[in-house]
Amino acid sequence: PGAGCPWCGVSLAPGLPRPPGRVPVPARSCRSPAGAPGALPPGEYRAWKERAARDPAGFWADAARGWLRWDSPFHTACQPGSPAGSARWFLGGRLNVSVNCLDQHVEKSPNRVALIWERDEPGTAVHVTYRELLDLTCRLANTLKKYGIQKGDRVAIYMSVSPLSVAAMLACARIGAVHTVVFAGFSAESLAGRIMDSGCKAVITYNQGVRGGRTIELKATVDEAVKNCPSIRHVFVAQRTDNKVQMGDRDIPLEEEMTKADSICTPESMDSEDVLFMLYTSGSTGKPKGIVHTQAGYLLYAALTHKYVFDYQQGDVFGCVADIGWITGHSYVVYGPLCNGATSVLFESTPVYPDPGRYWEVVQRLKINQFYGAPTAIRLLLNYGEEWVKKYDRSSLRVLGSVGEPINKEAWQWFYEVVGEGRCALVDTWWQTETGGICIAPRPSEEKAEIIPAMAMRPFFGIVPVLMDENGEVIEGNDVFGALCIAQPWPGMARTIHGDHQRFIDAYFKAYPGYYFTGDGAYRSQKGYYQITGRMDDIINISGHRLGTAEIEDAMADHPEVPETAVVGYPHKIKGEVLLLSCSGSIKRQENRTGWRDPGSGGQVQWSVCM
Repeated sequence: PGAGCPWCGVSLAPGLPRPPGRVPVPARSCRSPAGAPGALPPGEYRAWKERAARDPAGFWADAARGWLRWDSPFHTACQPGSPAGSARWFLGGRLNVSVNCLDQHVEKSPNRVALIWERDEPGTAVHVTYRELLDLTCRLANTLKKYGIQKGDRVAIYMSVSPLSVAAMLACARIGAVHTVVFAGFSAESLAGRIMDSGCKAVITYNQGVRGGRTIELKATVDEAVKNCPSIRHVFVAQRTDNKVQMGDRDIPLEEEMTKADSICTPESMDSEDVLFMLYTSGSTGKPKGIVHTQAGYLLYAALTHKYVFDYQQGDVFGCVADIGWITGHSYVVYGPLCNGATSVLFESTPVYPDPGRYWEVVQRLKINQFYGAPTAIRLLLNYGEEWVKKYDRSSLRVLGSVGEPINKEAWQWFYEVVGEGRCALVDTWWQTETGGICIAPRPSEEKAEIIPAMAMRPFFGIVPVLMDENGEVIEGNDVFGALCIAQPWPGMARTIHGDHQRFIDAYFKAYPGYYFTGDGAYRSQKGYYQITGRMDDIINISGHRLGTAEIEDAMADHPEVPETAVVGYPHKIKGEVLLLSCSGSIKRQENRTGWRDPGSGGQVQWSVCM
C-alpha cells in the first residue's frame, strides 16, 4: 500500500405475476423483544401509520424535531405548493447536514466506528471512527475553501468508494457546496455532460481506481472530460494507488493540501430547502436528469427509513454494498447510516473477487447485521452454488435487503433460505432516485406481520400509494393492476430537475395531475400489499441501473454509418434486462459487435442486432 492518511491512518493510496406463497416470519434475535426484525411494538406501527396519513405535517414535524439537530427551528413543516411537485418542507429551519452526520456523534461517542472500508484487496478492511471522519471532512472542506469553493458552488466527485469519497460529500455539505457524484465507471463523455449541465467548479478524483483486481484510470478520464468544461477551475487528485499520473496547471494534490489544512471547519448554516446534492439519472427523452435533493427533508427521510426498514440498533454494522455513485449509496451508505450514528460498510470490490464467496467472507469477518444488495448480484451468486455461502459464518445477519430492481422468486428464496438461513427478515425495497429513500417495503410493520416473497408490500409512514387506470382515474379495491402513483408529498422527494423545473413537472406530475407518477406499474393484492411489475416508460433497468433508451440511441446515431437505430430491453436471467439494439446501415458484423459503447458506463453493449 501507499502512504497512509497522516491524521487518521486511512490508507488513501493502496493500491406482473400473481404473488407467490408466504414464508413464515422468523423470530427476532435477542437484541430486541419486539417480534420479527423491523416490527414495532404492539399498536405502535398502526398508530404511526394512521398519524402520518391523518396529519402528515404534524407527523413529519415531530419527527424532524426529534431526529435532527437544528441551528434555527422551522416554523412550518410543509407548504404543499401549486402545482403539485412544488412542496417545500421545514420552512424557516436551518441546519448543517455534516453536523447531523458527524459532530453530534463525536460529542457523545468519538471513538465509535463510522466507516469500515472493505477495500478491493481481500481482507484489508480499514476502520474510521467518527472523530477521524470529522477530521478528514474538515481538512477537505478547508482545502476546498482555500481554492475558492464556497456555498452554492457545484463540485463533481468522480471516485471509487472510500472514506475519502465519503468525506468529500460531507465536506461539500459542511461548506454549503453542492456535490454531484458521478459513478466512477462512467465514460469521459458522460462525466463531461454532467459537469457541464451542473456547472461544476471543481472535480475531486483519484489518480486511479481499483475494482475486481483491475486498475481504472480515473484521472485520465477526468482529464479527457474537462477539456471541454470551461467551468472547471480545479481538479483535486488523491492517491488510491502508488502510480504517478500527469498533473496539469489546474490539478491539486489533495492529500498534500489536506495535511496543511486546519482540522476545524465551522459548518455553514443552511436553509432546509437549500440544495444538498444533485444526482443524475437516465431520462426517457435522452438527456440525463439532474435530480435535486435538499437538506433537511432528504436527510430526515434517509435516516428514518434506514432505522425502521432495517431495524437498525445502536452498535449494528450496516452493510450496503452499493456504490456511492448511485442514490442507494447516498442514502444507505452515507447519509442515513451516519445521521443515525451507525457503522457503515464501504465495499469497493465486486461480488466475485477474488471468488464468489467475497460477500459472505466479509459478513463473517466484519460481523455485518444488515446486508443490502441488488438482485442481479444475488442471481449471479446463486449460479455458483450454496457452498460459497455456507463455508462462512453468517450468524450476525438479522436483516437482508434487496434494492434497485424487482427480485424474482427463485433469487428471493435462495437469498432468504441459503444466505439468511431462513431466520432473517428479507425486505424487498422499492424506491427511486427521485424519492430520496425507501417508499414501499415489508418493514416496518406490526409485530409478527407476514412477509411475502418478492413483494415490496407496505408503504412507509406518510407514503400514500394509489393505482391509476389508463383514463387517469384512481383504481379502488384490491387484486388490481395499475400505474403506481403517490398521492401526497413527503420530505425526501426530489424538488426539481436542475435547470429545468418544467421537465420535472412534465415527467412526474403531468400524466396524473395531483399525483406523483413513478413510471412503474404495480399490483395491489387482495390484502392490500403492493408488488412492482416493472417500468411503463422507455427506461431499461439493467442490474439495478436505469438507462434511457433515447440516450443510448443518440450515442449509436453518432456512428457515421448508422442512420437509424432502435433500442429495447430484453429479458436476462441474471441482469433482469439487457439491451437489444437494432440499426439500419451498412456496417460490418464485427464492428457491430464492438463499435458502440454504453453512453453511461463506457463499456461495450451487451446485445446488438443489425437489420
